[in-house]
Amino acid sequence: MKSYLLLLYKLMIYNVKVIFGNKFVYFVVAAFLFFAFIIIVTILEDDVDFDEAVIYGFLVFPGLLLIFYPMAYGIQNDDDSKMLETIFGIPNYRYKVWLVRFLLTIGIAAIILIVLGNIANLTLYRFSIMPMIAQVLFPITFLSSVAFMLSTVIRNGNGTAIVLVITSFIFFIFAEPLEYSVYNIFLNPFSQPREMSEFIWMTIIYQNRIYLMILSALCLLYGMFNLQFREKFV
Repeated sequence: MKSYLLLLYKLMIYNVKVIFGNKFVYFVVAAFLFFAFIIIVTILEDDVDFDEAVIYGFLVFPGLLLIFYPMAYGIQNDDDSKMLETIFGIPNYRYKVWLVRFLLTIGIAAIILIVLGNIANLTLYRFSIMPMIAQVLFPITFLSSVAFMLSTVIRNGNGTAIVLVITSFIFFIFAEPLEYSVYNIFLNPFSQPREMSEFIWMTIIYQNRIYLMILSALCLLYGMFNLQFREKFV
């Protein structure tokens, strides 16, 4: 059992190094600094009242920062390290590798967000951490699957990063006019409109989360489908 756990630990460490291109510490530090920057800027605004809706916004952006590089540059990192041919050389191995890396990226983002959530819970506002992190992971998982799908289409880290930034920017533009719509990618479930009944608001949140899960699964499946065409990658 100890040998199995040790092997699993080494496998996770290896994949984390590959996912983050041996720059994992830099991304963690960047997420914490970005989180601190948002908090400081918000505190300097005298008219801001901290609540769960504000904390939700604080946590979404560091989460997006954590998944940006692994998802956009994952395939290119394998190509640069000469591992792409090996991954495609073993039947069905590529699906296991990139699915594990996808889940590992989301898992790492969740752990770091829990730490950030605890910091916010102790210093800014008392809230239930796990429900908050669960809600934050919906848009993060969706954009992760979109980034993975784009990486299998574009097959270049820089190109994927540019398209992903443009796509995210478009989502941000429509976030305000669609603030309380089920189609808002960044719907804040803790920001209930005063004139809306709780039942209707909960229905909107439920439908929005269902849509995000379905779209995430479709993007992930389409990315996996693109991985069937080996000659496009190697």
